[in-house]
Amino acid sequence: MMTRRDFLQTTTAAAAFAMTAPGGAAPLISSDSEWFDRPMRWAQLNLTEDDPAKMDRAFWLDYFKRIHADGACLSAGGVVAFYPTKIKYHHRSKWLDGNEGFYAEMVDGCRKQNMAVLARTDPHATYQDVYEAHPDWISVDANGKKRPHPDYPGMWLTCTLGPYNFDFMTDVTREIVEMYNVGGIFSNRWTGNGMCYCEHCVRNFREAYHEDLPRDHDPRNPVYRHYLMWEQARRFELWKLWDTEIRKVRPDARYIANSGGGALSGLDMKKVGELSPTLFADRQCRERVMVPWANGKNGKEYRSTLGNKAIGGIFNVGIVSPYRWLNSTKSPAETRIWVQDGVANGLRPWFNMVSGQLHDRRGLKVIEDLYLWHYKNERYLRNVAPIARIGMVYSQQTAQFYAGTVDAHRLVEDPQLGFYQALIESRTPFEMVHDHTLTPDNLSRFKTLILPNIAALSDEQCQQLRDFVKRGGGIVATYETSLCDEQGNLRKDFGLADLFGASFLSRVNTKAPVQNAYLYPQKQSALYGTLLRGMEDADTLIGGTWQLNIKPHSDPAAQPLLRIPAIANLPMEKTYWTVEKTDMPDVLMNQVGAGRVVYFPWDIDRVYWDIMAHDHQRLLLNAIEWATDEPSPLRVKGQGLFDSTAWLQKNSMTVHLVNLTNPMAMRPQMHELIASPPQSVEVQIPKGKRVAGVHALVKVGAVPHTVSGSTLQFHISSVLDYEVIAIDFA
Repeated sequence: MMTRRDFLQTTTAAAAFAMTAPGGAAPLISSDSEWFDRPMRWAQLNLTEDDPAKMDRAFWLDYFKRIHADGACLSAGGVVAFYPTKIKYHHRSKWLDGNEGFYAEMVDGCRKQNMAVLARTDPHATYQDVYEAHPDWISVDANGKKRPHPDYPGMWLTCTLGPYNFDFMTDVTREIVEMYNVGGIFSNRWTGNGMCYCEHCVRNFREAYHEDLPRDHDPRNPVYRHYLMWEQARRFELWKLWDTEIRKVRPDARYIANSGGGALSGLDMKKVGELSPTLFADRQCRERVMVPWANGKNGKEYRSTLGNKAIGGIFNVGIVSPYRWLNSTKSPAETRIWVQDGVANGLRPWFNMVSGQLHDRRGLKVIEDLYLWHYKNERYLRNVAPIARIGMVYSQQTAQFYAGTVDAHRLVEDPQLGFYQALIESRTPFEMVHDHTLTPDNLSRFKTLILPNIAALSDEQCQQLRDFVKRGGGIVATYETSLCDEQGNLRKDFGLADLFGASFLSRVNTKAPVQNAYLYPQKQSALYGTLLRGMEDADTLIGGTWQLNIKPHSDPAAQPLLRIPAIANLPMEKTYWTVEKTDMPDVLMNQVGAGRVVYFPWDIDRVYWDIMAHDHQRLLLNAIEWATDEPSPLRVKGQGLFDSTAWLQKNSMTVHLVNLTNPMAMRPQMHELIASPPQSVEVQIPKGKRVAGVHALVKVGAVPHTVSGSTLQFHISSVLDYEVIAIDFA
């Protein structure tokens, strides 16, 4: 287990690395780890009600031992009590008679194998007897009707902000930790079943804001904004209540919520990071159109507020989304890439098996293979800090108070995904940054910040970004960034107009995308060769679909791209051009003191994610490179699509290469793994460190290499799915 002293010692390497780059890169902050940092490989049995009588307990305990799982999560209570509860209305499993020792046997068995154990609860649903005895515990819709369970007849959805959770589930939580030696309670589906209009929610909201609960989800509606703030406060109140009650019984145990994520997450991730001793990213598989690097993105988002606290990545060997085949088995190739991308981005694997009764054993093999490799190489997977110098900001306040549910993807998620895909394709290491963590201490490790349509920024946040640029940082921003305050209210001008070198005039469009607009490359601009590198033969480029009219603060002719306004797209006979170009710049590239700022007044990031035009990728990457103005600490060259990351450990450094090259890269399921051609790698070694050896952890063996100054160079002949290169320091 890593102690506080150990942590402080291991961060020395990260600090040394920071000294090699302008501005410095501070290691992520971690609190005393206690037991939470010890487990590296988790096993979850999401029990079904008949498991106490039907599952093979000895098999699972042996399997946990065989795969070196050191953490277990076992369903305990809520919807079903898997132990002999004494609490009225806590539904005991119908199969518990004669198997009263089931839960104790599983917990004790795991403990004897030195596993940390979490007890899982699920408070989202209850039964007819509760409906009749405590109708006020049931969730109510906007029409005043109590909500039946949509999938299981005879059950009801609970109000998770009222007495069911605050009283009943508090008693359940307390009883579990009193009866069993668990390290904490892990709650699933504790955040509710939609906005509830029960008598408790109506009264509590009215007491807080002297208003009735809103009937819509419009972020412009001040009552709905009040609801968002009230709901968050209420949920964190519940979190603290459960955590307090757990620690009264077991001081070393904690409440661990199944919550968190990126910009579209419901709870404030900064607060989540402060409250959580550890957390688990619950994105178990891909669905519909989803890239395999989405699992790694989860890791980056959680790490942005949890720092070096342990983060698990929950996965499933079956296909459980968007439709649920809970006991299925998908292709091992799909599972491997999903888990490996999580590990490459700092997640500790956590498999979730629904039911302890095996309906298809095929999934066990891929878990065992992944876990045995992970165990063998554990010392190279206990990371201290990533070496990325680029941070991408994500904004929950933009999602909640400006975009709302209707425009969340267009205004928030898709711009972020566009930048993310471009960086993945360029093999550039980067991190995610929560917009409430823009402090100098947190930003000191970055040279450039990306702002993908971060529309809602407070005056304080804008000043933090100015200070970042003043210290020599770079910024690449798009579209409506800083056009609103932190509550989503429109400003008269950009909050960062001084950095952008332009002021807001108007929106080109508000209701529908612009079509058939273009960009004019301004070849006489001194910045033309920088931004248009690789596109020197282009006469025009594709323009934006959502655009702003701006007033540049200096000569627009100095900028490398000018706007060509949209022309008709039908009928074809009318699609002739009437204007060759305008004097409206569609990019502003400015040297601001010691820093550099690039601003695109249109949705280049969103359009790239939508249509994947190569010109847009080149523009984004060229802009980032110019703003950063220093070499990337990791440079990987070769054909194929890779998620490339690099990490510092206590006495080593690792380079992770996840080969995503596959015809099924943009949607599930991968059916096979396709080996890559050779890759050439250069990595910057921290100042004061000397390379003692370089070896591969997947295709095991020493790796020939050269060191020139602070740069380590080596070649990899091929990567099938995943390779980790370990660099030992003398």
